[in-house]
Amino acid sequence: MSKKIRQWISWLVALTALLIGISFLSLTIGAVHIPLKRTMLLLMQRILLWHSLPLEDTPASIILFKIRLPRLILGIVVGASLSSAGVVFQGMFRNPLVEPYTLGVSGGAAVAVCLAIMGGLSRLIPLAGFMGAIGAIILVYFIASSGGRLAIPTLLLTGVIVSFFSSSLIMLLMSLSRTEELHGIMFWIMGNLQETDFTLILVTSLALLTGVFIAFLFARDLNALSLGEEEAMHLGIDVERVKKVLFILASFLTGLAVSVSGIIGFVGLMIPHFVRGLISPDHRILLPASAISGAVFLVGADLLARTIVSPQELPVGVITGVVGGVIFVYIIRRRKVEFKW
Repeated sequence: MSKKIRQWISWLVALTALLIGISFLSLTIGAVHIPLKRTMLLLMQRILLWHSLPLEDTPASIILFKIRLPRLILGIVVGASLSSAGVVFQGMFRNPLVEPYTLGVSGGAAVAVCLAIMGGLSRLIPLAGFMGAIGAIILVYFIASSGGRLAIPTLLLTGVIVSFFSSSLIMLLMSLSRTEELHGIMFWIMGNLQETDFTLILVTSLALLTGVFIAFLFARDLNALSLGEEEAMHLGIDVERVKKVLFILASFLTGLAVSVSGIIGFVGLMIPHFVRGLISPDHRILLPASAISGAVFLVGADLLARTIVSPQELPVGVITGVVGGVIFVYIIRRRKVEFKW
């Protein structure tokens, strides 16, 4: 085993251990403190089905399984998905400023959610968000594609235009909405992990993790694309097919994540930057390391959002923006990590 592979494995083990640690903190810390020993006992009772121990129906059990565990699962999969989508988009566009929301996916989702809230269909917000994201993806794809080719500059420009157009529609709808509707729209736009439908969370998590795994399979293609399209073609890559698949895959990850969590910014932009500079620009390690790091960051941000002004709660998107922005500026100013391409 080469030294590089050993270093990569060490990084993945360390990040996984960090994720496990912050996950247990997320389950135990909150407005109601649940000791770690009791948390583990309840988890063993429920998950491992220890029939010799009766399942408890206590306030601690309800808080753990109805509130904190769904948020933890959602934080892990959404953080991993947004980070992976950011890696794919940045590698595909060869542009470190591209993030999952650049191509208008979040804007399309937000417009559909605004319409759902104003139409009294708040229970269908996840479905509306996903359908809006899919609509934006289809619109961007068909505007940007020409003659079977997907030109990267045209795709990026189209995505930016759709984003601005969606923002204008959102402001129009917000200006026409009632006070209670405006509150719901703002709450969704700021991002949250408060979905409690465990079936929805489970289905979404399986779909997102499948998408993240598929993204890993394109690590070598992304390495080739990072050298330029002509060089990738010389290496035997079907550039047009790969670009289309990666665009659809990353957009799907973004759209599905946004549909259940709202718009949580900075994860897909900062995490790939940080991991690329700290570990390696090689997508074979960049993708899994970014996925785990994104999960760690979002779970930690959600923990902070729940506790910093307890018993009140801040939108997790506010925390990711503030904390992520400060960390990103610090890294750039200190220049301890050189961002490589």
